[in-house]
Amino acid sequence: MSDRIKKVNQLLKREVSQLILREIESNDGSLTTITRADTSPNLRNSKIFVSVIPEEKQTSTVKFLNRNIYKLQQKINKRLHMRPVPKLKFVEDNKILEEERIDRLFEKLKNEKN
Repeated sequence: MSDRIKKVNQLLKREVSQLILREIESNDGSLTTITRADTSPNLRNSKIFVSVIPEEKQTSTVKFLNRNIYKLQQKINKRLHMRPVPKLKFVEDNKILEEERIDRLFEKLKNEKN
């Protein structure tokens, strides 16, 4: 991965996080976190990975963000001084859930060994 892609990923993660924090009202009491961004090499598309606490609201939050993508994309386009600005798509980040599952399995194995 090139340095430019890494910088764009960091920039998108920071700016989308700020946008969601300040501009999107969450009335359901959930905490939304942008965990990472994955931008295509041609800088045209970017997947924004989202983690939500509580986990039960993750799917509905991602759907809500994708339904409001037009408004979010416009705000990101105004904030970023680069061309092209990647087209955003929000995706559930299941990596954290998978890590927790693996940790539980290791803990279970450790307890069985003792």
